[in-house]
Parts: sequence; C-alpha cells; structure tokens
Amino acid sequence: MLLQRIGNRGIRLGTLLQRAAARHPHNIVVLDHDLAIAPELGRRTTVAALAGLVADTASRLWAAGVRTGDRVVVHKGDGFDITLLALAIARIGAVPVLLSAKLDGATVAELLRRVDRPYLLTDAGKLRDELPPEVFDLAERVLLADGEFPGATALAALGDVPRIEPVAAGPEHPTLVTHTSGTTGIPKLAVHTGRTLQARYRPQASVAALVRRRRPVAIHVSFVHSRLFTALAITLLRGFPLVVLADDDPARAAELFAEIRPGVLEAHPNTFMRWEELAAHPGRPLASVRYFSSTFDAIHPRTVHRMLGASAHRFPVFGQLYGQSEVGPVVARAFTRRRALDADGRCVGFPFPGMTDVRVVSRDGRRVTESSPGFIEVRTDGRVLTYLGEDQRYERQRTGSWWRMGDLGYRTRWGCLHLLDREVDEIPGFGSTLAAEDQLFARLDELAEVIIVPGGDGDRPVPVVCTKQDRPLDPAAWAAAVAGLPPLAEPVHWRLSDLPQTATTKIKRLELARRLGAGS
Repeated sequence: MLLQRIGNRGIRLGTLLQRAAARHPHNIVVLDHDLAIAPELGRRTTVAALAGLVADTASRLWAAGVRTGDRVVVHKGDGFDITLLALAIARIGAVPVLLSAKLDGATVAELLRRVDRPYLLTDAGKLRDELPPEVFDLAERVLLADGEFPGATALAALGDVPRIEPVAAGPEHPTLVTHTSGTTGIPKLAVHTGRTLQARYRPQASVAALVRRRRPVAIHVSFVHSRLFTALAITLLRGFPLVVLADDDPARAAELFAEIRPGVLEAHPNTFMRWEELAAHPGRPLASVRYFSSTFDAIHPRTVHRMLGASAHRFPVFGQLYGQSEVGPVVARAFTRRRALDADGRCVGFPFPGMTDVRVVSRDGRRVTESSPGFIEVRTDGRVLTYLGEDQRYERQRTGSWWRMGDLGYRTRWGCLHLLDREVDEIPGFGSTLAAEDQLFARLDELAEVIIVPGGDGDRPVPVVCTKQDRPLDPAAWAAAVAGLPPLAEPVHWRLSDLPQTATTKIKRLELARRLGAGS
C-alpha cells in the first residue's frame, strides 16, 4: 500500500539498538527477569548497554562460524535475551529463526528439519531436558547462549573476540523468521524481510504518534513474535523508557507496575484477562496507564471495561489491533469508557487508510451478512515473503494481492469489520462461538476463561470453563448466563493452566476438542 512504500528502506534490525542508543543513550530498560546471556546487567539497564551486548554477541556468533545469509534457529528458555540474540544475528546479516520456548522437542526437531541444517542457538537446559539428541544431526552446529553441554559450543567460552561491524542487508533480504501460532498443527515458518517489517511499523507508528509524553511503555508480548520488534523500534527510537515482562503473573506485574508506573501497556488479550484482578488491587498498579494496546486478536468487552476503569486518567484509551503473524496489524479500533462494556466485542475496527485494506468474500454466492459470514481477506505490504519450506502452502492463501486470514466475518454498512469465528472452529448452526463467549464473560464475573468447542457425534457444543482461583461454578448463575444462547451441553470445568496454549497464550481449540473427545 502506498503509505507503506514511500521511503521504505527496511527496518534494519541489526542496528536498531545502536541507532536508539545514539539518540537516547541513557534511556532505561527495566526487566522482570535476569538475562541468561548477561546476568551481570541486572534488571535495570540502559539502551546503550544493551546495544553493546548485541554488538558483542554478534561478534561471538561470527567467531563461532555464523556468516551472512546463514540461518540461526533460536530456541532457549524464555526471556528478553531471545530478542537480543535475534538482533545480534541480524547484525551480521544472518537470519534469526525464532522458536518459542513452549514448543516441545519433537516439534522443534521437525522445524529444524524444515529450515535445512541451520545453526541451533539454545541453552544447556533445553538440551538436557527437552530436545531430542537428533538436533545435533539436524543442525550445522549447536551453540549455547548459556551453560555447558557436550558437543555444543558456548558463546561465553569464546573469550575476547574482535568486534565485527554490522552487515548492511538490503530491504528485500530475509531478516527474520517467526512461526505461526500452531493452533491447527505444526507451526508454519513465516519469512519477514526488512521492507515487510518496516511496512508493519508504519501503521503502528502512526497510532503511537498520538502519545506525546515520554511515558514508560510496559510490554508483555511473546519474545518470538514479530510484533515485539516493531514495538521496540517505536518505543526506543523515540526515547520512551521500556519495561519488558516475561511473566504475566498478576502479583508480580502489580509489584513492577507500582514501582515503574507505566503510561502505555501492551499485551496479548489473554494476558489482559489475567490482569483483570489488578483493577481492584489496593496499590492501583494500572492507575498510571493512559493507553492500553491489545495485539492481533479480538478481546472481550468485559476485559476492556476493567482495564479502562483501573486507569486514573480522565480519558484513557484501549486500542485493539487485528491481524496475524503473516500480515501484521491490518485493522484497528479504539475503546473509551463510554463504549467499553456495551460495545460489540466482535467489531474489530477499520483498516489503516493508505496502508492496509480488507474485504469479505462470500462463501456461497449469497450477500455477506452477520447470518451468512464470509472469508476475511486483507491487503498489506507487511505480508511475509513466504512460508519457509512450504511455498505452495503460502500460495494457497493468496488471491493476487489479497491474503486469506482463515477467519469468518462481515462488514457493516459503515465498513467496520466484524470477526465471528475462525474457519476451522466454526460450529454449523450455532452462530458465532466468539460472540457467545463474549456474552458469558459479561454475565459471569467468576469466569477466567470459557471456550466453546464442538460436541462429539452431533451432540450439543461443549463449553469448557475456567473460574478464578478454580472456585466451583455456580449452577444457578450458569443457567441464567446461558439463557438466550443457542443450546449448549453442560459445562466442563478445567484449570486454566491445563488448557493447551500457543506461544501467544491463545487456546488451541482443536487440541482442546480432541482432548475432550479422548476423555482427558
């Protein structure tokens, strides 16, 4: 799209922190965890110190044999150093392939096979406890971010190495590979270029420009998600203090927010759901937040209402972005206190003018409506180059410049996009499961999560419910909450921690349905 293309020279990941440090060397970065690759930096450091760490790590990677154009799979214990390692790999012109710490060993081995003999950058804990021995055969060389393991090369053991200057890769050069959520099976590997990432940066930066004061920005986003890299560029190049969380535990988040007092808060929808309890926290940890931002998925109105109500600002704003790993954000919507609780949670907003576009294609030749939703397709220059090793699968998602999202929805007469269901999660004859879940959340305060999945052999759909502190579900309250909804089976009560989740905390609905069918 035109406004994504003008002057687009690529995001230049390898020098991102170097450029930020040149502008704001004393800007602070606060962590809720220690960096495995540099614990000596502590949990409060500067952009300049992190830029130096990235440059040193890049030089160590070069000394270990990594060269421009090589692929380096990063799969290690969760932490912000995953992001820093990716920046270091990009600094020498190699391509980081980021795999979530939550992926099991068999899946990692399969993805290593797909990448075709990359370097593997991991840690001793993963090799000892989770990864199969075959990873040594699938990788060109196994490198360790921390710890020691037989047959692997520890970066820290390389001693003093000469500093390597950054390699300037062209904007069309692959610069990052991330994986999709994997809700339907083995994740796909999405190839980003400097230009596609910069195209994603543009619409997000246009929204972030509304934030005038340099308020601390707190982020809890998966360290292997492309969104984190554009968020870093927006935040650090403008000199905003940055708070990075690896843990979304409400008690730990409350303690950190009470100390730092962020003005901007970004997280995945399920994290905001966990943080609902902070709205009633006596320390008011969310009082300083003026801007909330939810990444890539629709969010329940109840959660938005709680977040906005916890802010002490007169006019707080909750921004919702709809998109996916393959295309970045394409549609946005803003909530205020006036329309938070009674808002339609299925309305995800409007495209970014001049940058993204959306259409809904009929499935059966009939006009697309709420009762007859169609396939959601989007157009943006932020679309990934391909799926690594699966070009044909990538091409099946394309219709010219349009990309099929795998979601069902419709647009109102005013152009607002409504998201009703994932294609694979649709339950024929039920209507929107997501809309029904919105209503249940609004009616039952005790719910921490509810997922409606198909029943077996034509039975009624099954609601899987999780309650706060795992308290028993009130049968009378449940009966009142489901009144007016399509017929449902009796609820199945699970612990929230037992639900199968992706790296971005989305629930794997197909896997959940399979477990229910197996009597799990």
